[in-house]
Amino acid sequence: MDTAQTLDRGLRLLTLVADSPAGVTVTEAANRLNVGRAVVYRLAATLGEHSMVRRDSAGRLLPGIGLIHLARRAQPLLADAALPALRTLAEQVGATAHLTLADGAEAVAVAVVEPSSTMFHVAYRVGSRHPLDRGAAGKAIVTGELSRSAGELQPGAFGLAAPVLGVEGISASVGVVSLGELDPAAVREPLLTAAAAVAQALQ
Repeated sequence: MDTAQTLDRGLRLLTLVADSPAGVTVTEAANRLNVGRAVVYRLAATLGEHSMVRRDSAGRLLPGIGLIHLARRAQPLLADAALPALRTLAEQVGATAHLTLADGAEAVAVAVVEPSSTMFHVAYRVGSRHPLDRGAAGKAIVTGELSRSAGELQPGAFGLAAPVLGVEGISASVGVVSLGELDPAAVREPLLTAAAAVAQALQ
C-alpha cells in the first residue's frame, strides 16, 4: 500500500468515524471504505496512537480526544474567516451578527460582532450554546432555510438566521439577533449575502 493511498484511507476512516457519533464497527468501516478488515485495524491502530480514534468496550470505533482537540482549534480559524462578512451584516442591519456551528445536538456561537451604530443591542457571548431546535440559528442549520425566532432563547430577543451552504463537513448558520422585532423583508438580502460570503470564505 503506497503512502498516498494509506493517507487517503486513513482520512476517509477518520471522516467516517467523525460522522458516526454512536461509533462504527471494524466490519462496517471495511464495508463502507471497500477495504479489508485488516486494513481498518491497521489504520485504526495508527489513528489511535495519535488519539484521533478510540475503541469502546464493544470494539466500536469512536472519535478520540485528539480529533475533538483539532476541531476546537479550528473554530478560531472559522471565526476569523467569517468576521468581515459579520461586521458588514451587523452594521447594515443594526443588530448583533453571529456565526453558529452545529456541535452534536447543540448550536454553538463561534463568532459574534456587535453593531457600532446602536446605543443598545443584544450581547451574545462566543461559546454560548443552545439546542439546535431552538432559536433561529439552530433552526436554520436543521432546516437549511431562512429561519426566525422570537423570545425562544431570551425574552424580548428576536432572531433571523440563514444557513451556510456548500461547505463540506460544516453545518453552520449566520444570524442576527435584536432587542426589537426584525423586519424579515429588510434583513433577508443582507443576511443571505453574508451567509454566502461566509460560505465562500470557508471553502
